[in-house]
Amino acid sequence: MALALRTPRLLLREWREEDVAPFAAMSADPKVMQFLAPFADRTAIDAYIAAARDHLQAYGFGKFAVELPGEASFIGMIGLDHVRVAVPFAPAIEAVWRLAPAYWGRGYALEAARAAVEDGFGRLDLAEIVAYTTDNNRRSRRVMERLGMIHDAAENFDFVHPRSPQGHPPRRCVVYRLRTPAP
Repeated sequence: MALALRTPRLLLREWREEDVAPFAAMSADPKVMQFLAPFADRTAIDAYIAAARDHLQAYGFGKFAVELPGEASFIGMIGLDHVRVAVPFAPAIEAVWRLAPAYWGRGYALEAARAAVEDGFGRLDLAEIVAYTTDNNRRSRRVMERLGMIHDAAENFDFVHPRSPQGHPPRRCVVYRLRTPAP
């Protein structure tokens, strides 16, 4: 059975082969990657998408390709994922998003992330969802806050992502949490 989430404007769906090229282009954009660890090459991008596909199939949730029906077949990637890097709050399920700049500022990240979070608390019965970013990533922090996530400065940490170039200095990161709504 195909996995998908719908919002009033968006379709969060399983990855297709035709998503690889626009994802690679988006991931090469310095504006998109300003706060993210870069991919070394196309092989790393292919591995990232393969892992996203495998996670969706194995767990019934994950990083979805995001489509704007009638306008664009791929505008980014949004969903829930197991935290796969060594960070102080792992293990955890995190909300993740990445959109192409042409689709920033329209509320798509919030709309799709909200659908993923609601699916996590509803269908998946998760107790908590986290999100993290660098402390200076105001756009992502605004999405987290609009989702109702709570930041505790005591959880801030320094981090070098495993994909970062060797010798890259640590970045200060912030953690936001959202617990399942009370019945």
